[in-house]
Amino acid sequence: MTQTKVKICGLKTPQDVDAVVAAGADFCGLTFVPKSKRFISVAEAAELSQLAAPDLTRVALTVDADDALLDTIMGSVGIDMIQLHGHESPERVAAVKSRYNVPVMKAVGVADAADVAEIARYTPVADWILLDAKPPKDAAVPGGNGLSFDWRLIADVTWQVPWMLAGGLTEDTVGEAIARTGAKVVDLASGVESAPGVKDAEKARRFVAAARA
Repeated sequence: MTQTKVKICGLKTPQDVDAVVAAGADFCGLTFVPKSKRFISVAEAAELSQLAAPDLTRVALTVDADDALLDTIMGSVGIDMIQLHGHESPERVAAVKSRYNVPVMKAVGVADAADVAEIARYTPVADWILLDAKPPKDAAVPGGNGLSFDWRLIADVTWQVPWMLAGGLTEDTVGEAIARTGAKVVDLASGVESAPGVKDAEKARRFVAAARA
């Protein structure tokens, strides 16, 4: 049986990197979204990136970023994957992938079957798909809001590219989420925090253990 992989997003401090590495996560996310409580500067991200274990995939989380910002990130931070978490079109996804020559993951907010159908627009151009809960209309950021969606919407759906499941996951719910959706990779931020934007090493360890149980 394939071991479930885990992405922990929103790292801000060296202690966060240590916690993610110690927990045995496979991916870590660095958030370049000023409105997010997990935002870090390019300089801060560069320092954290250097601390990551060699087998930890470093993901740059951006929202509707222009080429200038992406150029700065990719030129200064050791990044293995770009996560596009805004309103990027399939054409924009393809352009980013071509420009930087690293895997690109497109996040899609899910609330109903129509949102699931939207994923088909991105599978021809994205290397990965991230399924997250669609945020409330008044949300400041499109992800990391601690919300989940109805997993039954994707229970019988398959795609031609690998995908991650996000949205309000915790150590108490991740087992059911995996069982219901068949997710091979799970992603979270708030579920391993002691306060907004503050990672908890013990919660990270327990979550990874629960995901793989």
